[in-house]
Amino acid sequence: MDDSELFAAAHRQPTSRRPLLGLTILVIEDSRYACEAMRLLCLRSGARIRRADCLKSARKHLQVYRPSVLIVDLGLPDGSGVDLIEEAVSANPRVSVVLGTSGDDMGQEAALAAGADGFLAKPVTSLAAFQEAILSRLPADRQPAGPRELQDEIIHPDLLAFQDDMAHVADVLNDSQEDKILDYVAQFLGGVARSVGDTSLADAAAGLTHALSSGHPVTTEAARIAGLVQDRLNQKLAI
Repeated sequence: MDDSELFAAAHRQPTSRRPLLGLTILVIEDSRYACEAMRLLCLRSGARIRRADCLKSARKHLQVYRPSVLIVDLGLPDGSGVDLIEEAVSANPRVSVVLGTSGDDMGQEAALAAGADGFLAKPVTSLAAFQEAILSRLPADRQPAGPRELQDEIIHPDLLAFQDDMAHVADVLNDSQEDKILDYVAQFLGGVARSVGDTSLADAAAGLTHALSSGHPVTTEAARIAGLVQDRLNQKLAI
């Protein structure tokens, strides 16, 4: 079942101010803060958004519905988004637009190598860049007719979503501190920290990543992460 066809059936056709009307975007993203940013971008653009926070949930969704746009975070709790991109681009029928997203500098290369049509570097806050990334890759018959009003708005997600992300990391660290889990925590926190401009947390995430990749002891770095996360949980407005 094509989600977008159901949505467009209500005669919601794209306009210059809402160029993504009639489209359904499935966002696979485990960060509540990043997902809130995507929700606002979709709302401003007229698109309907569906969300999944892991590979398992995304695959379950795709067994039933086919969105018009797929936006896949590369670092997910149950595996790499690269695998889902490879599956999506080889499916028949194929999702019209498949985009990867990550805060990792190497993310774009990995996403494009997997077959993604494009890449959104985190933080994704520019409405104009978000719309262009999708519209430039849509078939001509799905794009708004006539000139399009360029809206260079910057969206600002609610910081309560950042608190949710901190609570998620605290729960993960309480469950396990195996290297595989710490690797996930480091990439997750790195992306979230850069999105909100939290330099201290971003540096700590980078330090944990370096310790893991170099084979150095990670106890000190993991403790530093845990302390910073707890500090932010104790602050109602994070940062």
